[in-house]
Amino acid sequence: MDYLRRLQMERPLLYMLVLLVGFFVAFQLILFVAQLILGPFGLPGWAPLALVLVVAVVVARRQNLR
Repeated sequence: MDYLRRLQMERPLLYMLVLLVGFFVAFQLILFVAQLILGPFGLPGWAPLALVLVVAVVVARRQNLR
């Protein structure tokens, strides 16, 4: 964690790029897992994305209540 803090202070653009790539890869991985789970049910292609977004909203709301 010290490395990320130092990177944030010394090179903020590189830090933001690493953060953006990390979020993108994590989102793609979560979508892949959702597609694996929902694939056999024959749902439309947008269903995994909707599931991921609904779960993200629920998690955000639960964190906001605390």
